[in-house]
Amino acid sequence: MGFWTAMVLISAFAMIGGVLSARYRAHAGIGTDAMGGQFKLAGGEEPALRKEVEELRERIKVLERIATDERSPRAIAAEIESLRDR
Repeated sequence: MGFWTAMVLISAFAMIGGVLSARYRAHAGIGTDAMGGQFKLAGGEEPALRKEVEELRERIKVLERIATDERSPRAIAAEIESLRDR
């Protein structure tokens, strides 16, 4: 085995090890900052974020319905005020 073959193999092993390490850290929820320090990613926020996104989608649907209805401005203003009271 020549010198360059050994260098290629060592580099390949180092890259594979780096990829496997990054994959493990991502799966375990461990992040890395710019200085190389590790920190635990916040967990448990996903259900709350999904709920918030669903609420925002619902609000957008209501706003789109209000904007596209062919009603008088007073009726639209009254509906907006009734939605605010909820």
